[in-house]
Amino acid sequence: MTHFTINEEIMNSNDSLPPFTLLIEDGDTTAVYSDTEMQDELVKVLRNNGRFTVFDQQEGLYQRISVAANIAFFHKWFHCETPLPEILVLFELQNCAKKPLHKCTESEVRRIYYAKYFMSGVRPLIFHEPVHGADIRTINTFLHMLQKLKNSQIPVLILVSNMEHALLLGDIAYKLGGNGIQSLVVDEEDSSVEESTTPRAVTTTHFFKIPAKVDDKVILFDPLEIDYIESQDGKAMIMVNDSSYMLDSTLGEMEKKLEVYGFYRCHRSYIVNLQKVREIITWSKNAYSLRIDNNAQSTIPLSRTKIQDIQEKFSLK
Repeated sequence: MTHFTINEEIMNSNDSLPPFTLLIEDGDTTAVYSDTEMQDELVKVLRNNGRFTVFDQQEGLYQRISVAANIAFFHKWFHCETPLPEILVLFELQNCAKKPLHKCTESEVRRIYYAKYFMSGVRPLIFHEPVHGADIRTINTFLHMLQKLKNSQIPVLILVSNMEHALLLGDIAYKLGGNGIQSLVVDEEDSSVEESTTPRAVTTTHFFKIPAKVDDKVILFDPLEIDYIESQDGKAMIMVNDSSYMLDSTLGEMEKKLEVYGFYRCHRSYIVNLQKVREIITWSKNAYSLRIDNNAQSTIPLSRTKIQDIQEKFSLK
């Protein structure tokens, strides 16, 4: 069992972080979601403490030698017991093994880092934004690695600034804010949402705008402009063209207002505009996401209890 404790002594008068205690058991993957400023401060505290190594893909690799040579070097350096060919396959590097590192794609380089960290033998493993900007193949590789680490009873801490990544990657997810650390509710069964077998009467609204206050202005959004809505601190946050706006409403209130416009509660923390859904992604038999057709190609979680329903909505079954 690994015990993370952040207190005033460790923080060294750092006022940006609240003191908190985090306990991670062997084989568990814990994700902590926070804003980037607080996350950077937490990384600094962990590194200054001297007991922990934070992996953030910033240290150098050997650019002029091949992928296989890089993996072989770290395999020997860390005395890794997993066979070298198995490492290449696990991180999907076998097809680029002979390629010099400086000719590799960003995704291939990221998977080399994953392989290096996996072979390091460090306990616990702490990752800083491991899948930010990664493609689906690379995220899948990271998820497979997490399962291997779980099987080896290695505790993992993941620090992210994206709530969806926290819910996707962590067995347990927390939000770190000014008031301390709070558990993110990831229970798939949403008891607060009534599941009625009686069809609701469909009403037609001729004119409806969603007001969001920004500074001293009120911006009115057409429902169809909205990509998705997420819950933060009990309030609904709408996402429009890569920008976010806070509403004075709860997610449950927005769900009732927007259902007639084709919005769907895909997760207890998210409502999605079905017209903006581009892909349904299967990470594992219990982990799914929806990719949104926007500039950021956002992915949001889809509860496993909702997968059949969403397939029926898109006539996939």
